[in-house]
Amino acid sequence: MTSVFTMIIRGDLPGTFIWQDDRCVVFMSINPIEHGHALVVPRDEIDQWIDLPSDLREHLFGVAHKVAQAQKIAFDCARVGMVIAGFEVPHTHIHLIPANTMSAMDFSRAAASVEVESLERAAESIKSALNG
Repeated sequence: MTSVFTMIIRGDLPGTFIWQDDRCVVFMSINPIEHGHALVVPRDEIDQWIDLPSDLREHLFGVAHKVAQAQKIAFDCARVGMVIAGFEVPHTHIHLIPANTMSAMDFSRAAASVEVESLERAAESIKSALNG
């Protein structure tokens, strides 16, 4: 069964993208824990991150590192947390969450919904820091 992330990658569902290359994409979470919460997702639909081929895993972590550096600049946060949980969607994804405290990593605080304009503003801030 096609995952919701594959549908976003294909353009069947809307997504607010920050990064796209031939191996992965990065888009804003529609249920952010904190403003600027983004997801790094491989184009290949691989359920568990431990099943990623090593070259793809290295690529995802490299992209995550670049985006997290941009998030730290864009949102002036103390840290950017990284979480690989994998329970929400059966398609590997890395959560990158701007954080000033440990409570910023609490998934029970995830927004049920968020305005598209807020996602777009956050994405533009990250892209600007990536290109800066």
